Amino acid sequence: MSAEDATSPPENHIAWAAMAGIIATVTVFAIAQGLTYPLLSFILERQGTTPGLIGLSAAMTPLGFIISSLFTPALVRRVGAARFAVVCSILAATVLIAIAWTQDVWAWMPLRFLLGFFANPLYVISETWLVSITPAARRGRIMGLYSSIVSAGFGLGPLSLGLVGTQGWPPFIIGSAAFLVCGLIVLAVAPRLPDMPREGEAVSVGGFFALAPLLLFAVLTAAAFEQVLLSLFAVYGAALGSTEQRIASLITCFIAGNAVLQVVLGRAAERFGSKPMMLFCVLACLAGCLLLPLLFATWLVWPLFFVWGGVSFGIYTLSLIQLGERFTGQALIAGNAAFAFVWGVGGIVGSPVAGLAMQLTGHQGLPLSLGLLCCVLVVFLLAELRRVDRVQA
Repeated sequence: MSAEDATSPPENHIAWAAMAGIIATVTVFAIAQGLTYPLLSFILERQGTTPGLIGLSAAMTPLGFIISSLFTPALVRRVGAARFAVVCSILAATVLIAIAWTQDVWAWMPLRFLLGFFANPLYVISETWLVSITPAARRGRIMGLYSSIVSAGFGLGPLSLGLVGTQGWPPFIIGSAAFLVCGLIVLAVAPRLPDMPREGEAVSVGGFFALAPLLLFAVLTAAAFEQVLLSLFAVYGAALGSTEQRIASLITCFIAGNAVLQVVLGRAAERFGSKPMMLFCVLACLAGCLLLPLLFATWLVWPLFFVWGGVSFGIYTLSLIQLGERFTGQALIAGNAAFAFVWGVGGIVGSPVAGLAMQLTGHQGLPLSLGLLCCVLVVFLLAELRRVDRVQA
């Protein structure tokens, strides 16, 4: 499908069916991903593992994102997008079963790396498919809807822990089954999926960094926020005397806000612009970091987590919108792979740094480290908005 086709509404039910299939595929995959992070953190916390080591273990999955993003474009061209996605789903399910068998932090290091390696290509493939066929006039609401539905999948992961617990095989069986269902959905919708866009000059993942450095830093910030909350909030809550059930419920509330608010943020981006809305989201994230220590023991922590979840992942949604506004063809594929690369960097850097901050300064090192990251992004965004204003003037 050409760039011109992507600027007009889909002309028939096949295009809409392709969109639905893409979103359903990533949603089911997100259920497994959303379950994995808090589940493994709960297990390691019960084993007496230090926060720094828990963060290092969690960082292995985004390390897999980083490495696989370098190979994904070439593997997609060689194997085929749909076939490659199915293979990755099967391998991810196999790795999760191996994690359940071992129950050892050091054995989990390479296994969690492989989990990220096999999970990442699905996101790159699906988001490239979706952005390439999304009409420009509806990009904000469709990408917001995509993020909302995928976030709901992430929310169902931690929610399932509240239903089946964190002991034994049941949570691992749910995660593995979700990976396999993902592969089945891809097989079902493969005939309706578009080809990967091929127009324009080939751009490497490294070359895309020069094209959109601020956009990639925004993705890194969103990734660090999510990875740190999912992997270390169990430690933060335990330090304040919360039960595992309350912690899991707060994580679910965080992701529920993520799911509900993305469409709102997408529509707002269509009206006010994606860059101003991104600045709004980052400032709201910073406010959440400041309020968390004050509100954690009160009922106000629930609406805080709801809004916090929406605006933190909203940074990524708005980044996707800007990616579709600025790039097409080969650059679009490279951009999605670069997004996956920096998402991995955000996860691999964020969790260990926040874990170390918690060891050095106490449990409040979690909101402190996230707040400092938000401050840096605010400065860069303000500088970019001023530069754009000067150019337009």
